[in-house]
Amino acid sequence: ILAVIGAVAAVAGIAYAVYRYFTPDYLEDFDPDDYSDNFDDDFIEFSDNKPEAED
Repeated sequence: ILAVIGAVAAVAGIAYAVYRYFTPDYLEDFDPDDYSDNFDDDFIEFSDNKPEAED
């Protein structure tokens, strides 16, 4: 029984290793600067000028 469990574990381990080898690493192409928040550019200017009334 232990031999069967060991064989199944070995096959699963080999399958996982092959999967990890052939799966591309998406984090390698990730550049965190592309997704940085530019909240410094988002500001509202308030003016002291009162809007002119429309006639």
